[in-house]
Amino acid sequence: MPPTSEILTAERILEATEEVLRRHGPAKATVVDVARALGVSHGSVYRHFRTKAALREAVTKRWLDRTCRSLAGTAAEDRDPEARLRAWLTELFDAKRRKAHDDPELFATYGVLAAENGTVVGQHIADLTAQLTGIITAGTASGVFSVPDPAAAARAVFQATSRFHDPCHAGEWRRPGADEEFQAVVNLLVRGLSAPGTR
Repeated sequence: MPPTSEILTAERILEATEEVLRRHGPAKATVVDVARALGVSHGSVYRHFRTKAALREAVTKRWLDRTCRSLAGTAAEDRDPEARLRAWLTELFDAKRRKAHDDPELFATYGVLAAENGTVVGQHIADLTAQLTGIITAGTASGVFSVPDPAAAARAVFQATSRFHDPCHAGEWRRPGADEEFQAVVNLLVRGLSAPGTR
């Protein structure tokens, strides 16, 4: 039995929207397609998301938030900050690479949606750099790192590793030597953050 608008939730709409985007791509996917997939009228979808743009923004945020949630545990771990930083950067690279490789159509679709939703992408970057800031702050407090401004250092680390998480570089992520290049960049960054005498 198709769902009714009474039991329709925003989360179910977002799940259906992702499937519609995977099937049709961002240029052809419509709110009517989403409503049809749910067995409801398009008006029912609009009761949760006032416009098509709002729906696309929400599904983009949901997709980006998955990455933040998957990294939050590593960021909050109670262990050596250098090991935590290395693990966090590796997990970010691996997560982005998996998304690009395992579901390339949806990855390309979200690239288009992200370009439409600069505010959502900006918040995503802020969330990720906040996690990095926490790791670097812990490292500074323990004497492992020596930086005057952990937030500025976190932004610099994020930018310095952008080749390994910015979707515009996705074509390079599986070529030979990518892992070695990633490790070389991380090693250089860790040396730059480290307190004198810890290396």
